[in-house]
Amino acid sequence: MSTPSGSREVPPVTLLESRFNQDDLPRLRMLVEQYAGHHGLPEPRRSEFIVALDAVAVNAVEHAGGGGKLILQRSNGHLNCHIHDSGPGFSADVIPERTPELGCDQSGRGLWLADLLTDELRISAGPGGATVTLTVRLP
Repeated sequence: MSTPSGSREVPPVTLLESRFNQDDLPRLRMLVEQYAGHHGLPEPRRSEFIVALDAVAVNAVEHAGGGGKLILQRSNGHLNCHIHDSGPGFSADVIPERTPELGCDQSGRGLWLADLLTDELRISAGPGGATVTLTVRLP
């Protein structure tokens, strides 16, 4: 299979795979930052990616059973961070279209922030939970 530019599409390479709960979040942020830096994601983009994945991982802890599984992959000039949870599932329509107001009970603030800070945010949900994929382009 070829990409539109004519280059061959390379299968994703898994850089990190880890189950997590609340106590694991600082370690995951540090590991993903190290992998992202090693694979060429510069600042401030790297810090934005970490903030985005943290927002989604915190959602998994708080709203979907206390934890999840993070898979970080490099694929075709991108870093993809997949965060799986075993919660009841949700869809992209929980993401506010405008800046959420502080102090209100509106849900979706973490997803809104993650969407803002990444090049692509995808959500898939099924009976076993949800997967949020955060993607950033590598230079």
